[in-house]
Amino acid sequence: MIGDMRRFVAVFALALAPAALMAQKKAVVPEGAKVAGPYTPGIVAGNFLFVAGQVGRDKDGKYPESFEDEVRQTLENVKAVLDKAGYTFADAVSVQVHLTDIALFDRMNKVYMTYFPEPRPARTTVGGVQLVGPARVEITVTCWKK
Repeated sequence: MIGDMRRFVAVFALALAPAALMAQKKAVVPEGAKVAGPYTPGIVAGNFLFVAGQVGRDKDGKYPESFEDEVRQTLENVKAVLDKAGYTFADAVSVQVHLTDIALFDRMNKVYMTYFPEPRPARTTVGGVQLVGPARVEITVTCWKK
């Protein structure tokens, strides 16, 4: 009876081990990042990295004048989280892009394509949204790697 109980406990513990590893999460905050609210720039959970929505604000809190430079700064902010966690744009599996004006789509896309290699991640783009502050674009990224 005691042997059966020990076997049951051992099997149960082994069965839960992967779930316990996946349940662990680690905050990712790039050096010098100024978090402007109650969120974490990135969370690693198992083999996934979840990057919070990033905008084009630089380390001094300023936004570039040109829209293309704002998209570039937004993606550089994403890259800072990826780098800190040991991921790259090639690890991205899903991206959400929010634009204040859908007419900006083509201009955003030209910059976007220079960051994400083939095969590019699944993506959702929405326009006509109001973003915090003067931001015209916000990008959220989910990554996965073995």
